[in-house]
Amino acid sequence: MRFGITIDVSAPLPAVIEEVDRLRDSGFDTAAASQIFGYDALTLLAVVGAHVPDIELMTAVVPTYPRHPIMLAAQALTVQSATGGRLTLGIGLSHQIVIEGVFGYSFERPAHHMHEYLSALLPLLRGEPGAFIGDTVRATTLGPIEVDAPVPSVLVAALAPRMLAMAGGMADGTATWMTGPATLESHIVPSIRAAAADAGRPSPRVVAAFPVCVTTDVEDARRRAAEVFSIYGQLPSYQAMLEREGAQGPADVAIVGDEEQVAAQVRHLASIGVTDFGAAPYGGPDERAATMELLAALSAEA
Repeated sequence: MRFGITIDVSAPLPAVIEEVDRLRDSGFDTAAASQIFGYDALTLLAVVGAHVPDIELMTAVVPTYPRHPIMLAAQALTVQSATGGRLTLGIGLSHQIVIEGVFGYSFERPAHHMHEYLSALLPLLRGEPGAFIGDTVRATTLGPIEVDAPVPSVLVAALAPRMLAMAGGMADGTATWMTGPATLESHIVPSIRAAAADAGRPSPRVVAAFPVCVTTDVEDARRRAAEVFSIYGQLPSYQAMLEREGAQGPADVAIVGDEEQVAAQVRHLASIGVTDFGAAPYGGPDERAATMELLAALSAEA
């Protein structure tokens, strides 16, 4: 199993570069940048990648609706060119409250939109002209995007069955968040593997990200997780996965405990088919330091 860390996209740019440099030196495989309401994740990774070599750079994830597939393809290929082909492009639908309430787009038939979006985006990333006309997406070009760069791997944030079918059958895998181990084992991993096999595609990546805290006070760490990550318990797609897990909220799926307890939980994820562990460390300075030390050790032994 590969190990990655979600970087602090609220920090000043020099601090972000320093953080990724430390991750690389500590032996982590991946630095992941979220796309919320701060830095543009792809531009950030292009800058970071120009300063820090030898680590995979992942978006986790870029929402599709605000970015036309022609523009996203050009942007992703530009990052590939700038970083020597180290980008993994994670994309997702985002959530109705964001897409309709913030951007003003319709969130009707989101899975249909993603299928059309991938149908337009993937050929463009492969260096083919845009030639797709659908119900929600139109992407036609006079020729290919003229950026000489490797085709990036594409992951789709997928939780529902139809989305998992696309992630496995069209893309290279999925990236999940707030999805517990029982749900990963019984639903996410078998569904996406079956979709990839049915499509004759390679075994997909399953990138599973969790809040992580190495601590001596588990009860307090879970209380803090409930506060810090409360918004995710209110979003329908995550609510569905928490209910499937039998969890009351985000605190119940956070990976929390002492070094042995956290290591056991992480190793269990590898045993059920998770290919990449994504950590969002939280807690006080000592807890974060202990978390990073343990994850670096687990990465070294993987």
